[in-house]
Amino acid sequence: MSPDVAARGRLITIEGVDGAGKTTLAAALVDALRARGVERVEALREPGGVALAERVRALVVDPALRCGPRAEALLYAAARAQLVEERLDPLLEAGAWVVLDRFVDSSLAYQGAGRGLGVEEVAALNAFATGGLEPDRTVLLRVGAAQGRARQAGRGGEPDRLEREDAAFFAAVAAGYDALAAAHPRRVLVVDASGSPDGVLAAALEALGDLLDDGNG
Repeated sequence: MSPDVAARGRLITIEGVDGAGKTTLAAALVDALRARGVERVEALREPGGVALAERVRALVVDPALRCGPRAEALLYAAARAQLVEERLDPLLEAGAWVVLDRFVDSSLAYQGAGRGLGVEEVAALNAFATGGLEPDRTVLLRVGAAQGRARQAGRGGEPDRLEREDAAFFAAVAAGYDALAAAHPRRVLVVDASGSPDGVLAAALEALGDLLDDGNG
């Protein structure tokens, strides 16, 4: 490869139910990757990261709006399509590492499993939306339902539309995530998120060890 051509970057996604600590880990992971010599690291969130997707985010989390399961899945996919086109593909092509708070697996767990739309059906929709883009590694934060709820409550503020769902919904989402981890054991690595932020970060870095060793930073 010519020295003027950057190696393709890495897409690292962080998944888990609400209250698992995804946002906290994403921020810590960016700093840790930079400290380990990754020259360019960007942090993004879903839905969001670009103007259109942020507007979609405002819609899907608004508790005052009724949003049917299919409409919900389509809105998330639309926001994701714009994020991929506008930010993810250009960053990865430029050699950046991207730490992304949620990606396709969220839709598979929340809309596919939680809403009962079917994981395969939601996967097909998102394959179209993303052009087939897949993460290089997914860190799945696993936390008990009670602890996740307690963390949500500790944030303050009113719960959004999805956070207001009942325990059965979140149990289905968690089961959906577990099924994804079982189906993709090399890509999706499960981290116990019940411990301290430092412990979770250490486990996440261990899950990314082989990617760091590849010298793509």
